[in-house]
Amino acid sequence: MTETISSIKSLLKQIDDISDIRLLEWRTDSRLGVQTALKVWDKHYSKLRQQEKAFQKRFSFERHYWHQGITHIAGIDEVGRGPLAGPVIAAAVILPSDFYNVDVIDSKQLSAKKREELYHIIIEQAVSIGVGVVDAATIDDINIYQAAKLAMTKAVKDLAPEPEVLLIDAMSLDVPITQESLIKGDTLSNSIGAASIIAKVTRDRLMAEYSMIYPGYGFSKNAGYGTKEHLAGLKKRGITPIHRLSFQPVHDQL
Repeated sequence: MTETISSIKSLLKQIDDISDIRLLEWRTDSRLGVQTALKVWDKHYSKLRQQEKAFQKRFSFERHYWHQGITHIAGIDEVGRGPLAGPVIAAAVILPSDFYNVDVIDSKQLSAKKREELYHIIIEQAVSIGVGVVDAATIDDINIYQAAKLAMTKAVKDLAPEPEVLLIDAMSLDVPITQESLIKGDTLSNSIGAASIIAKVTRDRLMAEYSMIYPGYGFSKNAGYGTKEHLAGLKKRGITPIHRLSFQPVHDQL
């Protein structure tokens, strides 16, 4: 009995092996619907293989150390340098060598929904996660660069077990641990990418809470960045305790 096109489409959704014998059989099927379905599957399979290849490449720095027997390699990233309000937050993540999720990459390349989904996966599977928070007052006191550095250092110290190597996004820390500073590291290392996701979701959640405490600035939507709504709120309602006084245009309101 000839399989229906609908049943073949359903079965294709379950196949992830290009050597599956059913694919060879269906490729000889002359029906246009079957051939169209196979083209869709081939395109999807090709995309998955590209993602897989890119994912494995993003483990090249970690793999270098894993091959030396070094297992606790922490990726570190921060979020929140540019906003006018709220803290800068850093995360440090140690992934196991068998971690696998091709979607883990720089948080800026992901939707909010995907970041939330991956956040829970990383939380469940990571060997260790550390988070460092530096508030607006400290940012004003020591400047945003030093504040980001402090947040990263706090995140590292929050790890247990302690890391043996640090992979850091465009920064070096004053800690006695072997480290590599990687430009655009969140796109080069899965560990840094995972850290960027943890940091971003953590900060977005916090800013959503601040939006309830300080309504009228749109913190739940703009995360403290200088959007039109935020600037209008700043002009109408004034400065809140979480605003960075050293940042323009907040400073102009003093």
